[in-house]
Amino acid sequence: MNARDRFQGYGFLAAAMVLVGSTVVASKIIGAGMPPFTATALRFALALPCFAVLMAATGARVPRLGRRDWMLLAAQAIAGSVGYTTLLIAGLQRASAVDGGVILGTLPLVSAGIAMLLLGERPGKATLGAIAVAAAGVALMARGGGDADTPASWTGNALILGAVVCEGLFILLNKRLHVPVPPLALSTVMAGFGLAFSALASVTEAPWSLTFSSSAMMAVGYYALVPTVGGFLLWYAGAARVRGAEAALFTALAPTCAVLLAATVLGETVTAAQALGMGCVLAGVLWQAVAARASPG
Repeated sequence: MNARDRFQGYGFLAAAMVLVGSTVVASKIIGAGMPPFTATALRFALALPCFAVLMAATGARVPRLGRRDWMLLAAQAIAGSVGYTTLLIAGLQRASAVDGGVILGTLPLVSAGIAMLLLGERPGKATLGAIAVAAAGVALMARGGGDADTPASWTGNALILGAVVCEGLFILLNKRLHVPVPPLALSTVMAGFGLAFSALASVTEAPWSLTFSSSAMMAVGYYALVPTVGGFLLWYAGAARVRGAEAALFTALAPTCAVLLAATVLGETVTAAQALGMGCVLAGVLWQAVAARASPG
């Protein structure tokens, strides 16, 4: 892997994680006007045709896969496509968006752990140091607290943490595939599986008997077209160019974006400790980028 490809991968990963961060605010809005499984099904119902059009326009094809790889893709979709979205929305119905952004900050640590446990990777000292700096930032953000007007909810926080675990699995499980799947084809498969699983689960919410708010519908549309379509493509294109542990570090950008958007869009409070924590998160990403540039190929 040459330096140019690696830095291009870093750019893709950074952009993808900014979009992931924006899902916290979108999910907070969605949770106020729509149940989780219904929202997830609608998300993929809007995103899947976009992926299908892109596949047709580019001539992309899904390669021939074995049974194990298809089962792995299904598990990835259940964990990330459905699990992350539904748990995040359900958690943010009980906790503030700032709290959600802070908890999302555990994603680099969870993802790095998955990379080591499932992929057998051993990150270098620079990567470990950078993750430690990002973790220190997360600790500062957590100590700073969330919106003072929103009572803390252990249930909501636990659901958001569950979403983080699902996202960690989602972004790394594709590296276990025996046959590499191009990013666009993989994104389309994920959207298809996500729609099938979430639509089945949404029956329990009886969506045909509900009335949805316009703000929730607009937030679902944004979630479907920007973080889903754009984020899938950016993440998979970036992950193909770097190691799993390196990719895990860039997930630290997601909580920074989430907290900033919670403050600017939703008007929630961000304390000085949280601002300092976000600075540490960004410093960790910069450290990794500098270390990677100094290392050979």
